[in-house]
Amino acid sequence: MVADTELQNKVEPLLLEVADVVNTTLDLDTTLRRVAELVRKVIDYRIFAILLLNEKTQELRFRFQVGYSREVAERLKIKVGEGVTGIAAQRREAILVHDVSLDPRYISAVPNVRSELAVPLIVKNRLIGVIDIESPLPNHFTEEHKRLLTLIASRMAVGIENARLYTRTTRQARTLVLLNEIARELTSILNVDELLKRIAELLSRLIDYQMFSILLLDATGEKLQHRFSQRFQENVHLKHEVPQGRGLVGYAAEHKEAVLVPDVSKDPRYIQLNPETRSELAVPLIYKDKVIGVLDLEHTRRGFFTEDHKRTVTTLAAQVAIALENARLYEQIARQEKRLERDLALARELQFRLLPHTLPKPEYLDIAAKSMPARAIGGDLYDFVSYSLSRTAIIVGDVSGKGAPAAIYAALVSGILRSHAPIEPSPAEMLSALNFSLGERRIEAQFVSLIYALWDDQHRTLRIANSGLPRPLYCHDGKIEPIEIAGLPSGLFDDADYDELSFRAKPGDMFIFFSDGILDARNRAGDMFGRGRLEQVVSQNIAAPPDAVVKAIFKAVAEHAAGEEAFDDETVVVIRVKGPAGKRK
Repeated sequence: MVADTELQNKVEPLLLEVADVVNTTLDLDTTLRRVAELVRKVIDYRIFAILLLNEKTQELRFRFQVGYSREVAERLKIKVGEGVTGIAAQRREAILVHDVSLDPRYISAVPNVRSELAVPLIVKNRLIGVIDIESPLPNHFTEEHKRLLTLIASRMAVGIENARLYTRTTRQARTLVLLNEIARELTSILNVDELLKRIAELLSRLIDYQMFSILLLDATGEKLQHRFSQRFQENVHLKHEVPQGRGLVGYAAEHKEAVLVPDVSKDPRYIQLNPETRSELAVPLIYKDKVIGVLDLEHTRRGFFTEDHKRTVTTLAAQVAIALENARLYEQIARQEKRLERDLALARELQFRLLPHTLPKPEYLDIAAKSMPARAIGGDLYDFVSYSLSRTAIIVGDVSGKGAPAAIYAALVSGILRSHAPIEPSPAEMLSALNFSLGERRIEAQFVSLIYALWDDQHRTLRIANSGLPRPLYCHDGKIEPIEIAGLPSGLFDDADYDELSFRAKPGDMFIFFSDGILDARNRAGDMFGRGRLEQVVSQNIAAPPDAVVKAIFKAVAEHAAGEEAFDDETVVVIRVKGPAGKRK
């Protein structure tokens, strides 16, 4: 009766302190430290640990400890069902061992331990970890201790899980924001060597790696060559080449998948280049389903890299691949510009490959497009990007100037647009992101006028934003109306804002987007083709399919110019909403 009264006297203030811990903090480290302090008030211990469960591997890993060496705490992982703590986790009940020297289940991690008490942490019938205390004295822990620790664990499990979820969510949010900032910066760097150096600097903000390399696939596609390497924050030059399929980086490249190895000494694929390496993470760089290289991170500590690191670097690798290809393409074209007269045909082919080779085919939309440069190569562009939920982005752009400089700048614009497309921005958001990226690396006298439209095939809606292209035409109910949407060209003004207009389209409605080369086409008398002639051509073909409308516009422009050399690039994109009949086809 006396023992019950003493326990009751301990329980009431204990529950108040537990509630205070659970309700006043969401920081995981603070929560675990306060749990340890709370337990010490009612149970005298010298060795204490909170181990949390990795559900994927079913291993218990130290998250907070007192009395263990740092090496043991970092290295030791306990499988569920092994040792006293593992059995407590498996059975989901407290285990009290009065003398571990007599218990074959005991796993020795600290010298001279004689007694142990392990209590599982359970939230909503789900095991999240174990509280474990040990003593150098036999019979040190009692049944009363067991009841008290079980009571603490049952209440604190909720607080620990809430803090863990909050920490994970906060970390993920910070990581996503940082990834977005990094992706935005990388797409504006056009020098490959500068880009590689910056990748290493920015990645260190995400992961505290010790060794880092970027290996790029050579022209034959058979070897990975070290293009940039850093060891303990010092840049080093490595000439070592890794054959495709060899080692961890070769495996990552060949199989197009990230490779996470907690202990390289236990992986037969590992090729030893750095004796200090204990753990490694290799992530392939993939551009348009083709491996172009590998990001490789190493650390001297076993198990340093986690699944979170793997997901983060994999996400970043997609942006790095785009930035690398963008920078390499820019450098390639910049070199070719010096030999423009001799290599003009190659430059034209390059521009052609930047345009989509096939048109998207939404269920409720017909699409046609055509672009003709004023010179051998030009600065107009059009593109289509698939979003989720049956949405398609329609891009029509006109870069300032003509010839090779305009084509190079168009390639840069295309790369920036595609690098931002994975986050599926709205039209206005995309134009703002493009303007920001071009402003960060401003090129004198270069800018782009661009329409970014987003078609929702499920709801038959179209959202449009414009950064300086001529007002598109909207054909509906037998009428032709200009869409009153305008904006400043991208790349000129840092503080430019962009508006959006939305349309709920009906079957038969048609939208026509065009560059100013159509309106500005002149005849020998100097008369421009103009909006009036354009609307007349559209009116005459208002019921025609989009490809016929595109052909009619280009034919009318050519007839108006009557052989005069085109002054500007000419681009037209036409879309028409299909009705139920189209759906049956």
